[in-house]
Amino acid sequence: MAALTRLGVRVTQAVRAPTVAAGAVASQRRFLNLHEYQCKHLLREAGCNVQQFEVASTPEEAAAVTKRMGVKENVVKAMVLAGGRGKGTFSNGFQGGVHVLDSDPAAIQKLATNMLGFNLVTKQTPPEGVPVNKLMVAESLDIDHETYFAIVLDRESNGAVMVGSPEGGVDIEEVAESNPDAIFKEVIDISVGVTDEQAARMAKNLQFTEGDQGKVAAEQFKKLYELFVKVDAVQVEINPFANTKDGRVVCFDAKIGFDDNASFRQKDIFAQEDTAESDPREVEAAALGLNYVGMDGNIGCLVNGAGLAMGTMDIIKLYGGEPANFLDCGGGVTPEGVASAFNIITKDPKVKAILVNIFGGIVNCATVANGIVAACKETSLKLPLVVRLEGTNVEEAREILANSGLPIISAIDLDDAAQKAVATL
Repeated sequence: MAALTRLGVRVTQAVRAPTVAAGAVASQRRFLNLHEYQCKHLLREAGCNVQQFEVASTPEEAAAVTKRMGVKENVVKAMVLAGGRGKGTFSNGFQGGVHVLDSDPAAIQKLATNMLGFNLVTKQTPPEGVPVNKLMVAESLDIDHETYFAIVLDRESNGAVMVGSPEGGVDIEEVAESNPDAIFKEVIDISVGVTDEQAARMAKNLQFTEGDQGKVAAEQFKKLYELFVKVDAVQVEINPFANTKDGRVVCFDAKIGFDDNASFRQKDIFAQEDTAESDPREVEAAALGLNYVGMDGNIGCLVNGAGLAMGTMDIIKLYGGEPANFLDCGGGVTPEGVASAFNIITKDPKVKAILVNIFGGIVNCATVANGIVAACKETSLKLPLVVRLEGTNVEEAREILANSGLPIISAIDLDDAAQKAVATL
């Protein structure tokens, strides 16, 4: 997404919310991220040209795929969601998450044995790496010319834009900085789609000029746009989009970004999400309708509203504390939601206190107070709990907390709450 912004295209998707305290990144929802093989499946179903590929979960499956494919050479890729796989290192010391080798089933099986079941560490993974549970075994093709192609939503154009460059297979940001004239854009009229003229012009700009390659490339651009619309994408990026030495035009690597607001009508796609690399607390929170991001501090936070949550973390930092998480329970605060939030927060062994900061605008503070009391009893909460409530029926809510018989520390305002939470440590 950042690369496309550098190309002068403002991608219409809030990939992440603004940076918050302690360098944490807060997310109002978890954005779908598919593996390369899943994106290739979507491309193949849309009639786009991709090389032969299959997925293997065991070394035996990898060998069987190679034998079944019957090609001269294979490329084997570790299926993780992080970049930099080719230069990565596995937890067993094996080097490289991408390998090209002759299609020898025995050699492929041996390779897979060194990759599957181990963590792969790259520049984009946590220090411990991420587990490799699947490999993509694909046909290796000799590329003659690599280009870059993408379709993205652009705010300034009020719609989709095709972006292409004859310099593909590399970091497109570097191309944009070193040779901006090599970047070509075509604004797409959403009521018309990609026209034949636009597709042909992009094919020419990307230097698909030999034989019928220009025509094939133009057809591929139109099919990629059809896929873009069909799956409610905000980005379809092919890098490289290339022609081979035997004259084929192929989509070699694909990244697709989806509009999460369309998840209700793209259920089959969103059901493919792989959460194996995600923080299990984030996955659990998402399933419960909570927005959670773990951090490195020791004061757990439960807040309603993303802005208030970020402000809460900032003021904890101001008074010398360290927030342990971002947790936004949304506008509707229920006893069940509070109990679920407490369960998730207390699963972090670093948490030594919890600060609840709720603004009762639509929600009734008395209802929230009853929910907090019920949740404390249900979860047998042992940690110090500081609660700041403000808004509708706040006086009644404070009485409920005071008369609960529980060691709940009530705070008058946010400064008071943060200071009291830090003082409990």
